[in-house]
Amino acid sequence: MTADSNPPIPACASADGVWRRLRVPAGLGAVAPGGSSWVVEGGRIVWIGADAELPAAYAGRPEFDGAGRWATPGLVDCHTHLVYGGSRVQEFALRLAGADYEQIARAGGGIVATVAATRAADEQSLYAQAAPRLRALLAEGVCALEIKSGYGLELATERRQLRVARRLGADFGVAVRCTFLGAHALPPEYAGRADAYIDAVCASMLPALAAEGLVDAVDAFCERIAFTPAQVERVFIAAARLGLPVKLHAEQRSDQGGAALAARHRALSCDHLEYLGADGIAAMRAAGTVAVLLPGAYYALRDARPPPVQALRDAGVALALATDHNPGSAPVLSLLLMMNMACTLFGLSVDEALAGVTRHAARALGLQHSQGFIDAGRPANFVVWDIDAPAELAYWIGGRPRCTIVRQGRIAGAAP
Repeated sequence: MTADSNPPIPACASADGVWRRLRVPAGLGAVAPGGSSWVVEGGRIVWIGADAELPAAYAGRPEFDGAGRWATPGLVDCHTHLVYGGSRVQEFALRLAGADYEQIARAGGGIVATVAATRAADEQSLYAQAAPRLRALLAEGVCALEIKSGYGLELATERRQLRVARRLGADFGVAVRCTFLGAHALPPEYAGRADAYIDAVCASMLPALAAEGLVDAVDAFCERIAFTPAQVERVFIAAARLGLPVKLHAEQRSDQGGAALAARHRALSCDHLEYLGADGIAAMRAAGTVAVLLPGAYYALRDARPPPVQALRDAGVALALATDHNPGSAPVLSLLLMMNMACTLFGLSVDEALAGVTRHAARALGLQHSQGFIDAGRPANFVVWDIDAPAELAYWIGGRPRCTIVRQGRIAGAAP
C-alpha cells in the first residue's frame, strides 16, 4: 500500500461527473491500460476515452481526479451463505483434534447444526446477524454477491433466508443474487427418506419461493453426505420448468460426476471442484460453465487435494473465486484474502485472481452484462485503489488498501 501522497476522493451521494486519470488492469475494461477517463451520468458510465478526448458536452461536470490511481471493476463474491443463525465455532476445535468434515456431519454437526439455529431465528435476528458480515465484504469493494439459502430445509425458514437476502441488497445498495439451495442437506425429519425430501423441494418449496420472486438461481450439493446425481437432476429439471438457471456444489469430497451433470443443464457454475476429473472439465468447457474456486474452505478444512487448476486452465474454463462464507467450513469475510490464497495455494496468477473476482465471478452469477467489467453503457460499479500495482490486491495478507468504492452509481466512501 502506498504512503498516499494524493488527496482522497471525497465521498458524496452521487458519482455523476468526470472521472479522470485512472488506470485499469488489462482485460478488466474497455479502456487503455495506460490511463483513461470516463463519465458517469445517472448512475451509468456513458463515455470512456483518453483524458484529452473528453467531449465538450461533458465540460463543466463535477470532476474526480484519480491522479493515476488503479481502478478495477467492483468486486463480485459469487458464492456465499451469508444468512444463517448462530455459529459453529465448536467444530473448529473438533477439526483441530482430527475430526474431518464428513465425521462432523455424520455426528450431527455440520449443516444440520446450522439448520437448527437458523430455524430458531426470526427474520429480524437473521438480518441483524448477516448485516455485519455484509459490511465487511462491502468495505473491500464488493459491488455484487450471491447469497444462498439452504439452512432452513423447509419452506418457512428458506423463505426467511431469501427475504433477508433481498432486504440486505435493497438496504445496502448492492446487487444480491438469491440462490435457492434447498437440496443442501437432508433435514432430520426426512432421515432415510432423501427421495421424499427431493419431492418436497421440487414440488412445493421451489415453486412457492419462485412465485414470490425470491429465487434467481437454484443450487444443490452433490456429494456422498448430501444428494446423488439422480436426485440433483430432479432439482435441475424442476428449476428448468420455472426458467431458473442452475449451479452446483460439485466434486468437493469425491468425484460424483456432478460437474458433468450440471454442465448438461447449462449450469452457470460448478463450485469447489477439488476432485473434478477430465470428463467434468470437458463438459464444463463445452457448456461455458464457470469453475468457482473456494480456497477459504480448502484452507479451513485442511484439504490436501487442490482443484485441478492447470487442467481447467488448459481447457479454457473460466476461473472465478469466492469467499464461500459460511459458519462451518469457511468463516471468511475477505475476498481480497481469497485472492492471496488462490495465488499461494492454487497457483493462480495475479491477473487470473483479478479476473476471478470480477468478470468471471460476474459470469458465475449471470451478471456479466452489468458487473465485473468497466465499459460505457454499464452501471457505475468500480473501485479506485491507492496502490502502486494491481498485484497489491493479492499481496497483502489481512491488509486492506485504501479505496474509493462506487456502487450502483453512488460513492460509498473511502474504506480505512
